[in-house]
Amino acid sequence: MKIICIGRNYAKHIEELQNEKPSHPVVFLKPDSSIPPKNHPFIIPAFSEEIHYEVEVLVKICKVGKHIQQQFAHTYYQEIGLGIDFTARDLQTKLRQKGLPWEISKGFDGSAFIGKFLKKENLGDLSSLPFSLYKNQEIVQQGNTAKMLWGIDELVSYVSQFFTLKTGDILFTGTPAGVGKVAAGDLLTGTLNGVENFQLKVR
Repeated sequence: MKIICIGRNYAKHIEELQNEKPSHPVVFLKPDSSIPPKNHPFIIPAFSEEIHYEVEVLVKICKVGKHIQQQFAHTYYQEIGLGIDFTARDLQTKLRQKGLPWEISKGFDGSAFIGKFLKKENLGDLSSLPFSLYKNQEIVQQGNTAKMLWGIDELVSYVSQFFTLKTGDILFTGTPAGVGKVAAGDLLTGTLNGVENFQLKVR
């Protein structure tokens, strides 16, 4: 299975990191080893002093597809979830400044936390789906899929031009503004459509 991630899909997040607004979706991959074991805490890796949380809506692909037309994209997923794209921001910044690939800052072990997947028909309008992240019971990120630069079906169609999508692949659709550093002892809680989706301890 593949973990396909989209960067710079919310304007406010682009602004907070002072990045350039892209003309097409920014796509990168995480290996399957980036998914942590179930019911395990997130362990801050020794190689970074600035691990950031990035809460994102997730899409689970349910059948094989290639060159998917946007009007048919909705038939390639039945479940929507919530997760965190953990990023070693200090490492990413250094690598980007040198013009080097920054996969190790995004794809390290445990960096793709995945919460619960829910049937999409139980979530209402997917084009206006609210989600949030709390750190130690204080809200740090609030997002809504209505504010995506590229919506879910657009993303499914776009990435399928480059990668054959297979059953079980997971698409991270981008994070809103409010990303920040985690510390040992933090408790991260994610909500999707107003309902708690996950809790994750940081060590």
